[in-house]
Amino acid sequence: MSQTLSPSVARCYGLARVARVWKVSRASVYRSLRETQPTTIARRPGPIGACSDAELADHIRRQIDASRFHGEGYRKLWARLRFAGVRSSPRRVRRVMRENGLLAPHRVGRTETKPHDGTIVTDKVNEMWGTDMTQTITVREGRANVFVAVEHANSEVVGIHASRSANRFEALEPVRQAVHRCFGAIAPGVARGLKLRHDHGSNYMSGDFQNEIKCLGIEASPSFVREPQGNGVAERFIRTLKENLLWVRTFDTIEELRAALIEFARHYNENWLVARHGHRTPAQVRANQYRLDQNATAAVKLAA
Repeated sequence: MSQTLSPSVARCYGLARVARVWKVSRASVYRSLRETQPTTIARRPGPIGACSDAELADHIRRQIDASRFHGEGYRKLWARLRFAGVRSSPRRVRRVMRENGLLAPHRVGRTETKPHDGTIVTDKVNEMWGTDMTQTITVREGRANVFVAVEHANSEVVGIHASRSANRFEALEPVRQAVHRCFGAIAPGVARGLKLRHDHGSNYMSGDFQNEIKCLGIEASPSFVREPQGNGVAERFIRTLKENLLWVRTFDTIEELRAALIEFARHYNENWLVARHGHRTPAQVRANQYRLDQNATAAVKLAA
């Protein structure tokens, strides 16, 4: 209507006059015009080049399929296209690869299925432990490494240790503590039937670490690669440890840190509420299972 000619003066009415007569806001009119999708397909300015974007994408796919290397960036793909006689600019090659999901980060082959069955907790204690490490800073001695061993059944801290070094022998310390605490001694085969979940760190995969836990009767159960959820019980306790101790207190020495860790583990086992066990503490869950095992043993002896 704004472009219609007036029969009296042979001039357009104009948008301002039409909006005023119709009592319509001009801002709404301009907004609707801006949001209207154009009928023509927008393309980048400048010459198209030797081939269209679709053809260039096909050439790139052929080069990717023909190469035995994985993770090559757009620059190497651009060079391979040049060697094949397909001329284009590096920026255009990168744009086409990005639009078609062909950039190196998007070509990493990962399956949608999960390697583990989705649960890592156990029904009874002393069936599986998880161990992991984290780091913190002391005022006088600098960086300190914190090692933990956590029970998968009731999230109980069965071993905790801090040291300057992060080698395989220090990583074994919380496991030794846990074996002595739960099985009463450090001896060959004393913890037979127990599994130990750990990641693929060099200290955990070393021969000394694996031979030590094998001597104790513990079966190694490394978590799957790129699946940190497999060691989620230990990872979750480390988060709790950071939020309640490591990030809120400062320590002068590693020995002071070690004493604070032992005290925190004791308080955690006696006061932390585990939701999946009816909001009971780890110590209560272990004591309850101990009573059930004692009653079951007494019933077997009585029946015999």
